[in-house]
Amino acid sequence: MESLMCARINLTPVRSLCGCKNNPIHVPLLAPRVTRRMLVSPTVVMGSPKSFNLVAASIQPVENSATSRFDNTLPSKEILDVWRNANAVCFDVDSTVCVDEGIDELAEFCGAGEAVAEWTARAMGGSVPFEQALAARLSLFSPSQSRVQEFLEKRPPRLSPGIEALVKKLHEKNKTVYLVSGGFRQMINPIATLLGIPLENVYANQLLFGSSGEFSGFDPKEPTSRSGGKAVAVQQIRKARGFKSLVMIGDGATDLEARKPGGADLFVCYAGVVLREPVAAKADWLVFNFKDLINSLD
Repeated sequence: MESLMCARINLTPVRSLCGCKNNPIHVPLLAPRVTRRMLVSPTVVMGSPKSFNLVAASIQPVENSATSRFDNTLPSKEILDVWRNANAVCFDVDSTVCVDEGIDELAEFCGAGEAVAEWTARAMGGSVPFEQALAARLSLFSPSQSRVQEFLEKRPPRLSPGIEALVKKLHEKNKTVYLVSGGFRQMINPIATLLGIPLENVYANQLLFGSSGEFSGFDPKEPTSRSGGKAVAVQQIRKARGFKSLVMIGDGATDLEARKPGGADLFVCYAGVVLREPVAAKADWLVFNFKDLINSLD
């Protein structure tokens, strides 16, 4: 526990990938060792005011700057009513539920991190079709089944601060929680289990392997494998379950797309990991800390 109290914070500098407005601003995060400890022992960490303050301090500079540039950081009464009365909440996973982009982490593990990360930034900014970016990223490193399994064993997922408490609160309020992601079921199912989310509530892509475990592509039948796919998945969820109101929470352009008739009534942009300005500007509500969502449910 002492190591958590004394842990240093890694500040990720704001950097440009292509010199355009779609560039994400990376929010400072805790060092990997600290966030991994949070995942292993969430109850202890969440119960420690000092360790929680470390996380809060790490995002404060970007949050203060953004508050003056965006007019959607304070929700209206109408937005709060939709949030509080929603029957279901759908979460993006990468850079929302988790602090990493899963495919970037897998690519880095396989030796192709930088090239794949650039494609991810373009996909999340909405500058290229998602299916094109997904195929291009996977072609750069073609992960085998054994390599994926090794990655899962050596690189456990790192949860965003406060997500466990938020999901727990939503469950207490009898709201159904879903994970809707352009990532892969092989990497997302363990996260769902950790958060108490049924696996049937996971909508994500599926890596495909040959008889010898070699990479053979991804399942194109999954709605999240293509542009507009998250919106389709959310519409399917709402229609199948008959939800009167549904909220989408995420960080990217594909999450924003889910706010449409028959889909999400409200889009909450979570910028606690990455602030994608074009997406944040169009959100109904921009938040930097999940505790804002938790407190607003009371």
